[in-house]
Amino acid sequence: MSTSTVTYESRDGVAIITLNRPEKRNAINNEVATQLRAALERLNDSDDRVGVLTHAGAHFTGGADIKGPPEDFPGCVPNIGVMMQKPLIAAVGGWVVGGGVVIVQMCDLCIAADDAKFMFPEAKVGFTGAAIAGLAARIPHKVAMELMLVGNEISAERMYQVGLVNQLVKPGAQLDAALLWARQLADNAPLVLSVLRDYVGRIIPKGPSELAAQGRATIQRIRQSADAKEGIASFKEKRKAKFIGK
Repeated sequence: MSTSTVTYESRDGVAIITLNRPEKRNAINNEVATQLRAALERLNDSDDRVGVLTHAGAHFTGGADIKGPPEDFPGCVPNIGVMMQKPLIAAVGGWVVGGGVVIVQMCDLCIAADDAKFMFPEAKVGFTGAAIAGLAARIPHKVAMELMLVGNEISAERMYQVGLVNQLVKPGAQLDAALLWARQLADNAPLVLSVLRDYVGRIIPKGPSELAAQGRATIQRIRQSADAKEGIASFKEKRKAKFIGK
C-alpha cells in the first residue's frame, strides 16, 4: 500500500488524484498540501486530459489539520495555487469541511455521495484565510453566507439544489460517476474545453484572498523557474542568459 498522502493514477487519459490520509479524515497538513499541489501540477504537465479529485476512506477531508495546519493552504487549491489547464472533477463523500469546501468550489464539476456533509467552521474557531469568499459568486448569496457565518453543516442534497454539486449518488459510487463524466470530457475537444474554462474563469468574480493567493502563486512559479536559475547563474558567470520560457 502506498504511503503517500496524495496518490496519482493515470487511467485512459484521466488522472485520479486521491487524498490518502483516511486515518485522519484526510485532514490537510503540510505534507498533504505539498503533495496535492504537486499532483495538480503533474496533471497540468501530463498527457492526461481530465482530473478527478477524490478521497480514500469515508470522508473527503476534515479541512486543515488543527494539530498541524499547512503553512500555505491556498498553494494546493486548484485554480488558486495551481491554475488548472484541464477540467477537474471533485468526487466527494462524508465530511467536506473548511478548506475542503474551498477545493470543491474551485473544481469545475462535483459529484457527491448523498451522505456528504459540507461545513465551513472558521467563524467558530476564530481564524480564516477567506478564500471561501468566492463561493458567493458560485451559489446563491444567502446560502453562501449561511455556510460561512453560521458554520453549521449543510447536506449534499441542499448543495445539489443550490448548484455546488452537479450530481448525487449513493455512498461509494462517486468515483465511478465522476470517471464516467471524465471519460466524456476526455473525448471532447481539448482546445474548446480550455477556451471555455478560461473565459468562465475571467467572468466569475474573485475575492481579495483569492486574488492575493493567485498573485503569490504566479510570483512563486517565476522564482522557482528554470529561467530564474539561469538568470542568476548567467549573472554570476558574467555571460548572456539563455532563457527557455520555463
